[in-house]
Amino acid sequence: MKIFEQWESEIRGYCRVYPTVFKSASNARQVDEAGKSYIDFFAGAGVLNFGHNNKRMKKAIIEFLEADGITHSLDMYTTPKRAFIEKFVSTIMKPRGWNYKMQFMGPTGTNAVEAALKLARKVTGRTNIIAFSHGFHGMTLGSLAVTGNSYFRNAAGVPLDHVTRLPFEGKAGGSVASLREFRCSLADTSSGLEPPAAVIVEPLQAEGGVHVASEEWLKEAQKLAHDNGALFIVDDIQAGCGRTGSYFSFDGMDIQPDIITLAKGIGGFGTPLAMNLVNPIHDKWSPGEHTGTFRGQGISFVAGREALSYFDDDSLMKQVREMGGVMREKLAGLASKYAAKGAEVRGKGMMQGLDVQDGAIAKEVTRRCFEDGLLIGPCGTGGKVLKLIPPLTIPREELDAGLDIFARNVDHVLGGTS
Repeated sequence: MKIFEQWESEIRGYCRVYPTVFKSASNARQVDEAGKSYIDFFAGAGVLNFGHNNKRMKKAIIEFLEADGITHSLDMYTTPKRAFIEKFVSTIMKPRGWNYKMQFMGPTGTNAVEAALKLARKVTGRTNIIAFSHGFHGMTLGSLAVTGNSYFRNAAGVPLDHVTRLPFEGKAGGSVASLREFRCSLADTSSGLEPPAAVIVEPLQAEGGVHVASEEWLKEAQKLAHDNGALFIVDDIQAGCGRTGSYFSFDGMDIQPDIITLAKGIGGFGTPLAMNLVNPIHDKWSPGEHTGTFRGQGISFVAGREALSYFDDDSLMKQVREMGGVMREKLAGLASKYAAKGAEVRGKGMMQGLDVQDGAIAKEVTRRCFEDGLLIGPCGTGGKVLKLIPPLTIPREELDAGLDIFARNVDHVLGGTS
């Protein structure tokens, strides 16, 4: 690892949590140069919903490359882009009765959020955005302004303005009633409050600590936006693409976002892709007004189209709901065992988190799990939540083995067992 330490920037992060050099990976396992195999409950921070080196996607990519397919195209028309759009429309949009426009921008989640905020401001002619505590929306300046984490925000070097932050559901002051009261204040022309350009929210806050919003609360957030002529933006970048047991984390909640931001799992194979779904009445861009060099990445379109085939029927999503229940039950047992220490389980589908109330404790559990052959990632305030997000395609026996490793090390740290 010395070559990395000598030449790579101090910005290195995840490699400090997993201090080894990985050489190969397949589905829910990674193997390092020493031959040690690790069960992956991190999945590239939610990018690898369909596992490492997914065989179906790899086959499609190899065939595409051998046929000299278009790998880079800016935003020109290509056959892989058309195939992806057609598949997304037929598999995801038409069954829901949706008619969104699809915007491809730079290939990261933060760029999807930047584009959404910029479009909301263009459409409304306003500047202020309403965001929520504990939210994470990206690292570039616009996205960072609506992100809550002070560690990330403090690195900006400039003021992060034009945002009003409200408490997320379940946090102090974060209720349906408080959203309703704020909405009423906005309607009062003597309140001193200016109407916002948008309200942006994650239905399931992943990096923020695995906080799950209720349907009632999300509907009130949407009403807050729409009653004041603002756009309602749903960030489903980490919790979407099947992670919760349906394609979107808010499926079945009867909400109608004006913009939905997607990235991470949408590229399928781990290759970069980001896309916004935009209500056509708000698609007010002029040609090239928001651009990006890598918004036409052919390999991602090929793999992403293959990923969409997992949603041709409900078999994978049924499996996700079942295995999410297994994860929940295991973590609920741990939360019950250590209730006196404030342990709490939160999550939905195959994104589950155990809040151990102390970042140092979570760090020690993570370290021990790594040594024991399991990759997990802390999140939330001070890194106090142990988040489990294995590939959706993980075999049941590996899921059980990983949960056993996790429980054993939680017991060691919280319970003092050997």
